[in-house]
Amino acid sequence: MAKSGKSRLAADRRTLAPKTSARPKKTAPASKPRPQRKKRGLLGWLLWPFTFALRVIWALTWRGIAIVALIVAAATAYNYVGIPDMASLSDGRARGSVTMLDRDGDVFAWRGDNFGGLVTTDNVSPHLKNAVIASEDKRFYRHLGVSPRGIVGAMRTNIQAGRGPFSGGGGSTITQQVAKLLCLGTDYSPALGISEAEFEADCRTGSVWRKVKEIPYALALELKFTKDEILSIYLNRAYLGAGARGFAAASQRYFATPVSRIGPAQAAMLSGLLPAPSYYAPTSNLARAQDRGATVLRLMRDQGYLSSAEYQQAIDNPATLSRAARQDTGGYFADWVMGTGPDFLTHDTTEDVIMRTTLDKRMQTAAEEALGYVFDTKVREGSEAQAAIVVMSADGAVRAMVGGRNTRGAGQFNRATQAVRQTGSSFKPFVYAAALDLGRRFDDEVFDGPLQIQVPGSGIYAPTNYDGKFYGSVSLTEALARSLNTAAVRLSEDVGRDIVRKVATDFGIESDLAAGPALALGASESPLLEMTGAYAGILNGGTSVTPYGLTSLRLRGETQSLVDHDSGLGERVITESAARQLIYMMSRVVEEGTGTRARLGDRPAAGKTGTTSSYRDAWFIGFTGNYVAGVWMGYDDNTPLTGVTGGGLPAEIWRETMVRVHEGLPITPLPMIDPTAEARRPVAQVPAPDQRTPQPQQQAPEREPDLAERILQDVLGGIFGRN
Repeated sequence: MAKSGKSRLAADRRTLAPKTSARPKKTAPASKPRPQRKKRGLLGWLLWPFTFALRVIWALTWRGIAIVALIVAAATAYNYVGIPDMASLSDGRARGSVTMLDRDGDVFAWRGDNFGGLVTTDNVSPHLKNAVIASEDKRFYRHLGVSPRGIVGAMRTNIQAGRGPFSGGGGSTITQQVAKLLCLGTDYSPALGISEAEFEADCRTGSVWRKVKEIPYALALELKFTKDEILSIYLNRAYLGAGARGFAAASQRYFATPVSRIGPAQAAMLSGLLPAPSYYAPTSNLARAQDRGATVLRLMRDQGYLSSAEYQQAIDNPATLSRAARQDTGGYFADWVMGTGPDFLTHDTTEDVIMRTTLDKRMQTAAEEALGYVFDTKVREGSEAQAAIVVMSADGAVRAMVGGRNTRGAGQFNRATQAVRQTGSSFKPFVYAAALDLGRRFDDEVFDGPLQIQVPGSGIYAPTNYDGKFYGSVSLTEALARSLNTAAVRLSEDVGRDIVRKVATDFGIESDLAAGPALALGASESPLLEMTGAYAGILNGGTSVTPYGLTSLRLRGETQSLVDHDSGLGERVITESAARQLIYMMSRVVEEGTGTRARLGDRPAAGKTGTTSSYRDAWFIGFTGNYVAGVWMGYDDNTPLTGVTGGGLPAEIWRETMVRVHEGLPITPLPMIDPTAEARRPVAQVPAPDQRTPQPQQQAPEREPDLAERILQDVLGGIFGRN
């Protein structure tokens, strides 16, 4: 029964149906079920670190290759833009060349870098093209400038030889070698502070970084030029020894043959020079160059460039030097004459210069042979003594020069021009020249006896003779012939040292001359060339000369000379009469004095010996009616000579030289006085005044002023401004 009061109402539970007008909700698509990860086994877990590393390496590798390729491409493009045309690259010399001709117009020496002109693969001998490819890069026409196979092979060879992989052979292609020759596009400049040789050595260095930089440059060359053009640049720029830059110059230098006409043997020898031009140069060692050429010939045969018959023909007839290349004479002369011309046309020339000189190759050979003969037959084996020879004409034209016992090569120390040594008694003729010019005669007498001279600051100077004896009153001729010291000093003091010094200086002795009485005995120092030139002034009658070797200089291809020189004659120093007397006195030195070992048989000769007081220097300088020659002998370190005086070995070297120089020449008399005709005549009796026959008054002949008068005239002229 229901309770009273209100009852609680409860709503019926119902489900509301969705409205038909409402948009249905979008339901998310059902996701794919994830694949079941395969469980790694034990082997998988063991290999996982390696596979992960390989994935990382591969990812880094292909990205690194891509980056390197981009860098190489950019570097190649950069180099490509900077490479000039082929003609500009072919002559890469920083300076020109000097070709020297002797007095007959024949080539005898080269200096600088010779260039034979632009050549291409079309105008050189096909044998040369084949030889270069066979020996340097047999896959040249098949690679893109860099040969990975060649690099790997070179690295393997270097390691097997005990070197580092990038030391020694680098496996460079011809294109890479051209890149080296072009120094990767950098030109030499003196502003770099290094020599051209040092610059080129740096360009050819085999460092890893240098080889890396070669790759884009070589690729740029391959893009810029054809294969034949690259090979042509190589043929023009390669250095081949002996100053030859390019195969055209080398062919002329070694064979005197155009590069278009050389045969297999010559082509193989030239190509064989490429690895080491100075070492394999045929002018240095012909047999070694021929052996290297034979190696190249075998490569040419093996690669099909030569038949077996052609190969055997070349082996049986190896390349030889031309006559000009064989005559390796005059190196000292060439070095000296290069210094006598203007620098901008010699050492620093940018042009190709032709220089004609005074050298006589026959006389040069004579001097070299004479020196060799005496040292081979009369000097103890192993001696390090040196000698120098100069031969010249009376006008100063140098015909031969030997600057030392080693007569091959260039750039050596030249004892004929660079060694400044005490002259000893070879200076005495200038003392007698001064006396004769002042009026003394060859038969005047001078006293040879004890002599003491007070020298301020030095004490007493007392000269003695070589043999320790004194000879009393002797003629000037006898005093010179016997080389008496006290007589020469007494005569010098009587004449005046200043006058003696002036005579010597005017004759061409430019070195500082001693101020004391020892001046007369050659206490001063001079080079052999200077002394020989001074003696030439005596031979020509008393006129000074300047030794010279250059007669003309012109640019290659031009006919007009830029420099001409035909004489070294200067001003008169002593009178001709004084010179003729002095020549007679010097002839007595050879005939009966200290220089008898210099006699030339029936050919008259004159000269003077010289030996320094400490025996460090020995001289003989003399002349015939044709030529003057000077010889010096000594040690480079001033070690005293043993048993050698100027009248000994130097006189013999002089004689051997002059015998060869005068071979086939007629005998020419010396320009000297006849002592009989010049002898003093007894004074005639003068008749009494009333017995004299009147004679028409004659004007006395004008007398040539002597040396003292000329000096006084010069001084007064300078003071009063008159000539």
